[in-house]
Amino acid sequence: MSSFSTKIKENFQDYLTELSDLLAIPSVSADPQFSKSVHQCAHTVADLLRKSSLNHVELLETPGYPVVYGEKYVDESYPTILVYGHYDVQPADPIELWHQDPFNPVIKEGKIYARGAADDKGQFFLHIKALALVIQANKLKYNIKVIIEGEEEVGSKNLEAFALQYKEKLKADFILISDTSMIANEHPSITTGLRGLCYMEVEVIGPNRDLHSGVYGGAVANPINELCKMIAKLQDEEGKILIPGFYDQVAEVSESERARMAQAPFSIEDYKNHLDIEEVFGEKDYSVLERVSIRPTIDVNGIWGGYIGEGAKTVLPSKANAKISMRLVPNQNFLDIEKIFEDYFKSIAPKSVKVKVNAHHGGHPAVTSITSESYQIAEKAVEKSYGKKPIPLRTGGSIPIVSMFKSVLGIDTVLLGFGLDSDAIHSPNEHFGLFNIEKGIETLCYLYAKED
Repeated sequence: MSSFSTKIKENFQDYLTELSDLLAIPSVSADPQFSKSVHQCAHTVADLLRKSSLNHVELLETPGYPVVYGEKYVDESYPTILVYGHYDVQPADPIELWHQDPFNPVIKEGKIYARGAADDKGQFFLHIKALALVIQANKLKYNIKVIIEGEEEVGSKNLEAFALQYKEKLKADFILISDTSMIANEHPSITTGLRGLCYMEVEVIGPNRDLHSGVYGGAVANPINELCKMIAKLQDEEGKILIPGFYDQVAEVSESERARMAQAPFSIEDYKNHLDIEEVFGEKDYSVLERVSIRPTIDVNGIWGGYIGEGAKTVLPSKANAKISMRLVPNQNFLDIEKIFEDYFKSIAPKSVKVKVNAHHGGHPAVTSITSESYQIAEKAVEKSYGKKPIPLRTGGSIPIVSMFKSVLGIDTVLLGFGLDSDAIHSPNEHFGLFNIEKGIETLCYLYAKED
């Protein structure tokens, strides 16, 4: 057992007390009634950073909630790591589905239950404790900068301006973020890719008012019918997207990386049983895990129009609407996709209707090379802690700040998360495993520390 492992076990109960105190603060950034608590949480995080022996800690104001900044300068010849996290949390609703008060942390069955336990208070807490241990042992081999923001759950709307304002202050060799998950405790992994997002809303407009379907049906185009026909032309039966030019910039993943990704344990029967479906769907020649990670997709997220109340109303609606999202992969630019989607969608509309297309928001995909020095640093630390090499894992979700950091600061990010997909983040009864907390601190100690 390493000296770090021994120290972690000795201090573990104190760590859980500190984490519980942090989780008890209802720092819900989306709800103005929690504003005072969000500010309180920022100050608590600053105190934790000071306690970890960073040289300098301050609260940097933004038009929204402050960013907590801390640094530990060791030597100008050392590389610098910028650690990112967020202290705000999702609303706890629906409260009635929680087993306990979401802001009264409970430890049971080897897990700590509370809103923010895994997303992201528990995960950035791992860095604070690991840094404290490594600094105390006088083994820190990096200069460290830490930013913990308070608006991630509402889109990090002030973070890009913050990064531009403090561009010199945030200079680093790479960014380290723990806000993702591993495959399983017995199968450690490192997230190497995130898909981008392009989110659109469409409106198909027919007659100038709702009409009687008996009087006008068959002579006037029904906007819902036409919208459904147009949506059907976005994708073929095997999942291939039919928008011209959609795949032009798609970066193909090497066979060697696909082979390493394929090492992830996966049972298609368990997958189907869990979702209560008889068959999966998607592009041929790609596995289920590849379809949800390294391939772009298109999905209708909502569709409405006409009469949807109780009983019957024979109406031919004036308009129909749908929300449509596309997950993007490296080299696809969501602004380009917005344009080609709009052009194509309007081109397939019949003259019997008019079409409006609006872009809601988007984010660029991000990928970390498994041959990069920063990835290999993280890989080595995980292997030392878990006793096996982590599996590189691309995921289907999006974290827009990763591409923002790259474009504004010119810095690549390593996504070294210690949660599990079963942690119920954003849901009732969110939790974080005590094993994951202990192993996460240990792994980060190995990452930050000079070798004996």
